[in-house]
Amino acid sequence: MRILVTGGAGFIGSHLVERLLATGHDVAVLDDFNDFYDPQIKQDNIAAVAKDIRLHHVDLRDRTAVQKMFQREKFDLIAHLAARAGVRPSILQPQLYYDTNVAGTLHLLEAARAAGTDRFIFASSSSVYGACKTVPFSEQEPLRQTLSPYAATKIAGEFLCSTFSHLYGMRVIALRYFTVYGPRQRPDLAIHQFTRRIYAGLPIDQFGDGTTRRDYTYIDDIIQGTMAALEYDGALFDVFNLGESDTIELQDLISAIEKALGKKAKINRLPEQPGDMPLTCADISKAKKLLGYKPTTPLRDGLPRFIDWFRPRAK
Repeated sequence: MRILVTGGAGFIGSHLVERLLATGHDVAVLDDFNDFYDPQIKQDNIAAVAKDIRLHHVDLRDRTAVQKMFQREKFDLIAHLAARAGVRPSILQPQLYYDTNVAGTLHLLEAARAAGTDRFIFASSSSVYGACKTVPFSEQEPLRQTLSPYAATKIAGEFLCSTFSHLYGMRVIALRYFTVYGPRQRPDLAIHQFTRRIYAGLPIDQFGDGTTRRDYTYIDDIIQGTMAALEYDGALFDVFNLGESDTIELQDLISAIEKALGKKAKINRLPEQPGDMPLTCADISKAKKLLGYKPTTPLRDGLPRFIDWFRPRAK
């Protein structure tokens, strides 16, 4: 297929691009290389495949630029991973998150519809579960309360996708990713940030008492589930959790990183942060049944792989 990967120079996107190329697909990448973190990191992410892709330096907020790109290229499928990410930054810049994640998704859906692209993958987030009390989180759970602007933009994106699917017959799959980690992980995310600071002997910030729990999901498992979604031919619009369905407390994660690095953490203990969820845990039974999703990398195996990737880059 001819596939456009938005956010294709990012952490998850660059891994997806590599897998798509390896399986024979024709791949284009849209990325705006914004300054949320060092843009050179994104350039490095796709350096190995730069000659094999067509790169569009486009900001999704620019409706005209998105439309012009679709006039130049025809795509069979859109894998929409581009977004402003992160709970805490979204509280500080809610308008930016709305403009990028909601309006930007709308611009992409409109352009895809006009061009006749009828398959669309939307990267959503476990953050949409917000104040959900039923654990593990199921796709059938009614979602009534998000806890951050980021989460609100992701559930809004899902609803836009479902609307376009209903009105125009587009096959749209929303994938709720649960705390993805692994090589190339964004530098602001917990595992990467803690590892970098502990390795350098710098203090880390621990928000709350260390008992918050996360369902950390290794990048290879996320890519396996995403690739399966490309071929899904069930409901015209559908939603799937992609996680490990296993959780670890924050304090135990820090201990695991300390052990892997052979260094003790200096911890700044701070109050809980507004917008943070106390727990994420995925019910992956639906993805297993309908996508053949089969996560194979628990944190005890994935964390050492991340550390092995990190060490040579820290010197």
